[in-house]
Amino acid sequence: MNVAQLGSGTPEIAVVAGVHGDEPCGVRAVRRLLEERPTVARPVKLIIVNEKALERQVRFVDEDLNRAFPGDPDAATHEGRLAAWLVEELDGCLTFSMHSTQSHAEPFAIVNEVTDRARELVPQLPVAAMVETSNFAEGRLFSEIDTIEVECGLQGSETAAQNADRLMRAFLTAVGALPGDTIHRELPVYRLTDVIRKERAETYEVFVDNFTEVKPGDPFAAADGNRQVAEEAFYPILMSSNGYRNVFGYAAEKLETVSSQSTAE
Repeated sequence: MNVAQLGSGTPEIAVVAGVHGDEPCGVRAVRRLLEERPTVARPVKLIIVNEKALERQVRFVDEDLNRAFPGDPDAATHEGRLAAWLVEELDGCLTFSMHSTQSHAEPFAIVNEVTDRARELVPQLPVAAMVETSNFAEGRLFSEIDTIEVECGLQGSETAAQNADRLMRAFLTAVGALPGDTIHRELPVYRLTDVIRKERAETYEVFVDNFTEVKPGDPFAAADGNRQVAEEAFYPILMSSNGYRNVFGYAAEKLETVSSQSTAE
């Protein structure tokens, strides 16, 4: 784990990248910021987390780090130990964590809960939506640390790396660490309601688009040609044919639209 800092003093803001070793977009953004070393109005902690997985270009070494929190410094797994160290390092920090996905090209934000702070900050980011995990946060970083997580784009793409840089700088501007103004957006808000599981199969298909409502009776995915049909309406989130080993993605409900009115202090 590589920990660096911009500015002097004790940081209350942190940026995290490289939770997964096959998602380099945020790592590139953090390294670029460290090369530039801009003057900041508030100290910022910058962490590249799973260096061992990044070196191997794999998602994880022993287990998914973003399902391993709070971790244990004496854990048998690399990620279990890493989770505990990261929680300690981020104590007291509002954290911005960058990821990428195989399911959706347009950036969106994920939060544990739609708090007042999330309502204020997330609409200032260049994202298309905000997703609340609700009951599906177990083991994730924001189950332990106040975190705004962003999916920057398609895994391994140059666009995701460019998006990560824009998203990180917008966040640091919104919290008053970098100078400038942010653009305020109206964002739809979704809440995860269920996991869409998939059976073991040779081939998988997804027939629907993320954030587009699936109607009752619509086929939305298939395993070896066996179609799954919606029993009730839902919005697919993080749906892809091979993004996860045991699930296609998540079902969600649409809650509201939020719009930030002023830059956070």
